[in-house]
Amino acid sequence: MVPKIRRGSRTHGLLVYLYGPGKRDEHVDPHLVGSWDGFAPDPSRDSSAVPDPKVTLARLAAALDLRVKQAGDRAPARHVWHCSVRTDPGDRMLTDAEWNTVARRLVHAVNLAPEGDPDGCRWIAVRHADDHIHILATMVRGDLRRPRMNYDFKKAQAECRRIEKEWNLRRLNPGDGTGSKAPTSAERFKAERTGRPEPSRETLREAVRQALAGAATEEEFFTRLREAGLRVKVRTAPSGDAIGYNVALPGDRNRHREPIWFPGSKLAPDLSLPKIRLRLADGLAERATPSAVGSRSHWSPPARERRSATGIAEHAAILLDCDDDKAAAQLVGVGELLDAVAQTSPAATRAELAAAAREFERATRSHVRAERADTRAIRSAARGIIQAGSALGRGEDGGTTAMFVSTLVLVALAAARWHSARGHAQQAHASRQTAEHLRAAYRQAAATPMRALRDQGRALPEAVRRTHEATIRAALPQQGLRAEPKTDALVATLAQAEQAGHDPEALLQQAIAMRELDTAEDVNDVLVWRLRRLAQLPAHPGEATPHPQAGTRRPTTSTNDRTRTAPTAAARTGSDPRTRPPRR
Repeated sequence: MVPKIRRGSRTHGLLVYLYGPGKRDEHVDPHLVGSWDGFAPDPSRDSSAVPDPKVTLARLAAALDLRVKQAGDRAPARHVWHCSVRTDPGDRMLTDAEWNTVARRLVHAVNLAPEGDPDGCRWIAVRHADDHIHILATMVRGDLRRPRMNYDFKKAQAECRRIEKEWNLRRLNPGDGTGSKAPTSAERFKAERTGRPEPSRETLREAVRQALAGAATEEEFFTRLREAGLRVKVRTAPSGDAIGYNVALPGDRNRHREPIWFPGSKLAPDLSLPKIRLRLADGLAERATPSAVGSRSHWSPPARERRSATGIAEHAAILLDCDDDKAAAQLVGVGELLDAVAQTSPAATRAELAAAAREFERATRSHVRAERADTRAIRSAARGIIQAGSALGRGEDGGTTAMFVSTLVLVALAAARWHSARGHAQQAHASRQTAEHLRAAYRQAAATPMRALRDQGRALPEAVRRTHEATIRAALPQQGLRAEPKTDALVATLAQAEQAGHDPEALLQQAIAMRELDTAEDVNDVLVWRLRRLAQLPAHPGEATPHPQAGTRRPTTSTNDRTRTAPTAAARTGSDPRTRPPRR
């Protein structure tokens, strides 16, 4: 049950709309289902003394405005309180009597007309569709004072949650006031008329988020906004210092042919300039050199940055599992990682990753404040992904994208648990929805490299396969995990890790111990990517396997034919020339 509250100044005009044909949804049989005294005239039913509905409608408007006229200058300029209440499409149809009860409970909850108060405000409830009503009230009491209407939206929401529980209707997640402002009906209708896929407010919110992802300075943030094609207007104080900013879409104009500007704070609470400055104040961590992060110089910049970001995302998941309030800052960083990978991802996964970033935006905001939390590393990872440019989706680019997205799934689920533990229902739901989009993106990104790994696993000598399968069967049950029936890709990875000089058993135990695997959709896949990252194996099995590292165990030749098969494809040489900054 969703209440939507607005305020206005024209009682008669709103009544004309409520009893009229409607501008979009057809109004069928508009009629009163409740009023302040139960005797208000109904323009659609009153045909005894005054048969003309227009006359009855004027009488109803006059009755509602009586105390407004009596109060004179003391009445508020916007004296009309308008609340539409809609049930979910899956809910049963409520009767007129039930809608009357809903209306009475809401005007009581928001202190317009408390039960038993003879001086409560005048109100009516009009039903002109099966699934919703409109409550119209005039905000002047019988003693000619204004009602105390503080937090009327929150109070209406809370009462709707109670009604849903009592009447066994679909129960929505309670909000906490940290969500973004939703597009208005006018904005949605305009998007439909002009052929835009979404309202301008939502397009601008996403563009501003993407411009902020990994930005080092305020100047860089504004430069990115302009590069994205947005109109930007910086508001300055008399001293010349910037105090805010507005953005607009090119060609989005009002009836006076003027650009429609949106302040950052109206796009989302954390996109105001002061909040952005707080995020930028901590700066960025120094970028590690390729050798420092263990990457190979001939891998493309997108592949190297995604591999590096995977380890940082793993650390963020560990912090979220620690159930510390400081993890709230990690959520903001994860949001930047999602925005960064969404705008630089291959075409096959771009839609799902963009949807994941939009969903997770809700999960980044709550009333929990993380002070003195270090987010430099995770924001630097987002910056590195942006600067590396677009990934191609083939070879090592595609493999590291799958590796990174696999880790982000577990991060999103960790965020859901963190929010659930604090009662953040909307944020927890958004995190779970993010995980679903990421899983869909992962399946697209991982299809090619996992198929190649499974083929390599099946091509191994039977003795080698049996040895590594025994290692897997012994390791997973020890951790309370079920061994998946198809382990070809995991077997191939263990064989390549041994060829690179690692102890397969020790490496597998290390991968299992990194963090929980209970929420993994496929334990094998998660372990494959962890092993390939720990052993510095190429994310795409067609790449050359790295040489044994100093201090690691080299494979030995034994009499039981435990030979290891090297990957057949040759190593790529040189960096990928097709990496360029993403289009915005």
